[in-house]
Amino acid sequence: MPDARVIFYKPLALAASVGGGILAGAVFQRMWTKVTGQDEKPEPQDLSHSMREVLLAAALQGLIFGVVKAGVDRATAQGFRKITHVSPE
Repeated sequence: MPDARVIFYKPLALAASVGGGILAGAVFQRMWTKVTGQDEKPEPQDLSHSMREVLLAAALQGLIFGVVKAGVDRATAQGFRKITHVSPE
C-alpha cells in the first residue's frame, strides 16, 4: 500500500498541471503577439495564413507548453519531496 502522503501527490500534481497549462497559454499568447504583432495565432483551417505561419505557431506553442509542463512537474515533485521527505514516484 502506498504511503498516504504519496496519494495526496496526485491531486496536487493535477492542480499544478492545470495551473501550468494556464500559464503556458498566457506565455504563448504574449510571445506570439510580441513576435508577430498579431493578437491571435493562425488556425490550421484558416487558409488566409501561410503554411509557414501556421507551423511556426504550432511549433512555438508546443515548445512553450513542453517546457512549462516539464518545469511545473519538476517543481511540484521537488516541493512535495521537500515538504514530505518522500519521493512522489
